[in-house]
Amino acid sequence: MSRPRIPLIYEDNHLLVVEKPVNLPTQKDISGDPDLLSLLKEDLKVRYEKPGRVYLGLVHRLDRPVGGVMVFAKTSKAAARLAEQIRTGQFQKTYLAVVHGRLAKEGHLEHFLAKDRATNTVKVVSPADPGGKKAILDYAVLAEKEGFSLIRINLLTGRSHQIRVQFATIGHPLYGDQKYGAALNTTGQQIALWSHRIILRHPTKKEEMSFTSSPPRPGALGFI
Repeated sequence: MSRPRIPLIYEDNHLLVVEKPVNLPTQKDISGDPDLLSLLKEDLKVRYEKPGRVYLGLVHRLDRPVGGVMVFAKTSKAAARLAEQIRTGQFQKTYLAVVHGRLAKEGHLEHFLAKDRATNTVKVVSPADPGGKKAILDYAVLAEKEGFSLIRINLLTGRSHQIRVQFATIGHPLYGDQKYGAALNTTGQQIALWSHRIILRHPTKKEEMSFTSSPPRPGALGFI
């Protein structure tokens, strides 16, 4: 796998914000392919001529096929403060997606999700299931075309595969998602999910900051 170009959105002494390319692992996995975290650490080491190991905190993740804005912490203090923002809901994440079918113009989804680590899949479970974690999101429909809907999603919790599983559960799997929408999608399609905007408070200055990334070309989300 060739090394992709990683667009830089913002950088200071505490934060590194980039646009994650699609189909690049966020961190090392069993594939052995280059991963975003390692590539960024290597870049920091070279650019700043840092001796020894480079610290870069991974405070949130994107699934391998998903692209868009990601925030990393350049210090352990920044990582801890961003983690606290995520825990308290101050770290706001907005996604764009294309799903099969037509939905109500706005909606609110709540499910309990459990992950099977052996198969790397997630399923909806009963609220009483001890392995279940509450998953919440809001969405709004932005456009409709040829049996698909372009939606904006405000992710209120950060569960593994959350968006993909919740929309598949209500009968509207994401375009291109072979894992949770195999009956409607075909092998080789690019999943239509993009990390569009992150809003946070700067870990030291405390001011609100907003970072945005849009799909890089027409068609990147399936039909836009």
